[in-house]
Amino acid sequence: MIAMIPEKFETVAPSEADALLARESSRRLAAHKLGRRSSVRIQLIDDGEKAEAVAVPASALRLFLHLLAEMSQGNAVTLIPTHAELTSQQAADLLNVSRPYMVKLLDEGRLPCRTVGKYRRVRFDDLMAFKRKDDDARAKILDQLTAEAQELGMGY
Repeated sequence: MIAMIPEKFETVAPSEADALLARESSRRLAAHKLGRRSSVRIQLIDDGEKAEAVAVPASALRLFLHLLAEMSQGNAVTLIPTHAELTSQQAADLLNVSRPYMVKLLDEGRLPCRTVGKYRRVRFDDLMAFKRKDDDARAKILDQLTAEAQELGMGY
């Protein structure tokens, strides 16, 4: 997903070399089954420095694997905390809609927001919940249209 994200969140756009390295490292890391472990120890080796083993949550390593998989496909990646607040423009960019349409959704109360001065802020988790709900509704309508087309023998 390419979107304008708050400046405080870094977006990583991988180079071709980064994508190749991400592909190889994700393949090698994925070979290690995490199972239901709560943590895993990884070893960091810096040039000329002594190796250091670090315990990290297994969930963080799973997230890292997802990040590597996206980078390996050349996708830009941004990590956004679920509690992060976005401007109406940033929220519109993430949904791939216009800012006026986003403002309409906010004004109608279809998407919760809070006002900071004269500006609206939308929580990322609220935005993603709205997107899931909207995607589900769209999928149901598409299923209904497909069923009707089949009933009418339209060749779908």
